[in-house]
Amino acid sequence: MSKNVAVLMGGYSSEYEISIQSGTTVVNALDPEKYTVYAIHILKDKWICMYEGEEFYMDLGEFSVLLPFGKVYFDVCYNTIHGTPGEDGEIQAYLKMMGIPQTSCDFYQSALTFNKRDTLSVLRPYGIDMAQSVYINKGDVVDDAFAKAIKERIQFPCFVKPNRAGSSFGISKIYNEKGLAPALEKAFAEDDEVLIESFLSGTEVSVGVCTYQGKTKVLPVCEIVSENDFFDYQAKYEGKSQEIVPARLSDNQTESVQSLTGAIYEVLKLKGICRIDFIFHNGKPHFVEVNSNPGLSPESIIPRQAKAAGISLTDLLGEAIEAAMG
Repeated sequence: MSKNVAVLMGGYSSEYEISIQSGTTVVNALDPEKYTVYAIHILKDKWICMYEGEEFYMDLGEFSVLLPFGKVYFDVCYNTIHGTPGEDGEIQAYLKMMGIPQTSCDFYQSALTFNKRDTLSVLRPYGIDMAQSVYINKGDVVDDAFAKAIKERIQFPCFVKPNRAGSSFGISKIYNEKGLAPALEKAFAEDDEVLIESFLSGTEVSVGVCTYQGKTKVLPVCEIVSENDFFDYQAKYEGKSQEIVPARLSDNQTESVQSLTGAIYEVLKLKGICRIDFIFHNGKPHFVEVNSNPGLSPESIIPRQAKAAGISLTDLLGEAIEAAMG
């Protein structure tokens, strides 16, 4: 008997449209002989099930939906929400209380990895290389002394980014003190916490990792070559980059970054399909961030890495569902 799968998509952040693309990919890729799939749009003003072109409101008291043929309950949720509430732990905690398994990390790990500062703090004691960083809250004093401290500690150029956001929304690369104020304004439009990080020069790579057939599976490395100044939204989603799989790395470099990816996945007790980003600075992989719900749209990295590993998207997503149901 097929399982009822709710594919969660949308969300409350600027990543809403990207999540819809990811969710649509999952809906189309899952094996119809194994799963009966429903598209669930999680929006600020409503949670709805899209069925035959019509909207049906979800019953949030039990996470069910009444469709023309009867009430539908779900065996598992495939979580493709980028940003809040699907990547920061909120939907995970809700589904945990409902007793419904879901495919992404548990609520604590999701909240942790969504917070860049906290992830860096947890991984730093393990000796993992990473950029220098300064953390600032909205409303903190930003004066000449602060700009001078950034210049001395972080140095220019540097990155200013929201602490809790994805898909390169709100990120700026700045080259001097004059760029600091507008960059902070842009970042604070996405989050009330901001991270200022030193610039790491070198090859940028992204590595998919998941639980596959009961074991941690690290996918082939993707090298990212942006036509823009860095891997921004245009580079990610509007074709302004080359994403080369497998990456043009030496065997030793490939082995080192794949080993580090697997170690981070297990140290942080991650679950589901994740993507971990690095920059090879001075020849060594430096950790950048964890994406606990990476994009799955046709332009996204994970589907290409799976293909390079000889794994169909149908199999990859199906394994995520089976792992979630345990």
